[in-house]
Amino acid sequence: MTWPAAAVPSVYLTPGSGSFTEFLAAAEPHLLPTHGREAGAPAVPHGTTIVALTFAGGVVIAGDRRATMGSAIAQRDIDKVFVADEFSAIGIAGTAGVAIEMVRLFQLELEHYEKIEGVRLSLDGKANRLATMIRGNLAAAMQGLAVVPLFAGYDPLRSVNPEHPDGGPGRIFSFDVAGGRYEEYLYHAVGSGSVFARSALKKRHDPSADQAVAVRAAVEALYDAADDDSATGGPDLTRRIYPSVVVITAGGTRKLLPAEVEETSRAVVAGRLINPGG
Repeated sequence: MTWPAAAVPSVYLTPGSGSFTEFLAAAEPHLLPTHGREAGAPAVPHGTTIVALTFAGGVVIAGDRRATMGSAIAQRDIDKVFVADEFSAIGIAGTAGVAIEMVRLFQLELEHYEKIEGVRLSLDGKANRLATMIRGNLAAAMQGLAVVPLFAGYDPLRSVNPEHPDGGPGRIFSFDVAGGRYEEYLYHAVGSGSVFARSALKKRHDPSADQAVAVRAAVEALYDAADDDSATGGPDLTRRIYPSVVVITAGGTRKLLPAEVEETSRAVVAGRLINPGG
């Protein structure tokens, strides 16, 4: 079926930039995550703790599964870690609904840019695009609807210097609510339990370790965060709810299957029965 030219809004026929967000703001602004959220912040679920750490082959990003609403648990099995594209992933802390919408828009942003420009954005370019989107949510953030993501990816353009393990291909970026972008080295955590998770990673992180050791360190850090922060959920063996874990290497981005994370989670819990403090 062919639509008459007069029936198609001109914005759809006008050449523009490679930014899907800019196109959406001009064509359908009501579909943006920030639309209509300046009036005040209702009681909504909030995501909590996300961790990321580098290892010899790339980077791991993981998150707990709890969402809170005030002092209540709003959801026990929310997914807060998402594959962004072939070589990057994003974890979300903050207002869950706005954050998930932002992640979906970011995924489309990367896909749209590649289709329009014919090339894939660099990892730095992806982090810059995400920072711009967060900055667009500033008005809502000032009303209490803040989104604080953690972004990680594999950068094939970065050479590996064995004397400086933080210069490897796995990279981590954090952001503030105003869209400030900061590259973190070796490991980082965001969310309500982040201070406890970072303290755990400070002791456990080994940038020369393999993937299995890095995943174990991520789950250990989330366990420690849950141990001291009521908003962070630890591995729930009874309900079989385990952390979300994404591994990014030269082979691409892969979200670990629940059975894989279960094995690591049960090993962590078994170890804490012997040594509760880790």
